[in-house]
Amino acid sequence: MELQGKVALITGAGSGIGKAAALRLAREGAMVGALSHTDDEIRKTAQEIEQAGGKAIPLVADVGDEAQMKKAVDDLVQAYGRLDIVFANAGINGVWAPIDELQPKEWDRTINTNLRGTYLTIHYAVPHLKQAGGSIVITASINGTRTFTSAGATAYSATKAAQVAMAQMLAVELAKHKIRVNVVCPGKIDTEITENTDKRNTEEAEVPAEFPAGRIPLTGNEPGTSEEVAELVLFLASDRARHITGTPVWIDGAQSLLV
Repeated sequence: MELQGKVALITGAGSGIGKAAALRLAREGAMVGALSHTDDEIRKTAQEIEQAGGKAIPLVADVGDEAQMKKAVDDLVQAYGRLDIVFANAGINGVWAPIDELQPKEWDRTINTNLRGTYLTIHYAVPHLKQAGGSIVITASINGTRTFTSAGATAYSATKAAQVAMAQMLAVELAKHKIRVNVVCPGKIDTEITENTDKRNTEEAEVPAEFPAGRIPLTGNEPGTSEEVAELVLFLASDRARHITGTPVWIDGAQSLLV
């Protein structure tokens, strides 16, 4: 129970990595503000935590909406009195298409969710984290940080690269407040985000990549699990990582070293 008495805000907690992290941190004693834009799924996450003996409140908000995110953070702090951990995980793959076919509204939607959403989450959380220090963890990706072979994923990859830069800037800025900022960069993980990707004419933007057999060497091409990423989030959020900040950690079974 190494997070006993701590309060954690987790965005994108209705499914996948966010849900796995919410359940894992709750098992370690954290009181969780589980946030999603979908009411039904986030209430299920909160209910699962409560049924397992933990504490959680569901927060419904669009991470790209200023007013909704301010209210969500305020509601969480009002409920539990403090904020110690932020897992800025919400994100979308969005539309993957050649740059001359990718429409401005499609670009804006990906930027709004992935980058503005991360900014707003941290923007409203930091005043509370400054009270006693804490940890911020951001979900980026191998795309845009170590691999560049996902055809048409320009908007997505740009947001992921920007999240790493944001974390490194903030690691320096917030260090004096005892706030650490780190990034997890997953490869192929067993979530629904790939199925929700809208790909259009990506073969036009594709350049073949050659690599040894087995795109995920550690597992023989089996994807990692959301629970494995949640374990990394727990470590970075905990005092065990007290001297780690400004650090991206790739969790991909060596996938990004080949592709």
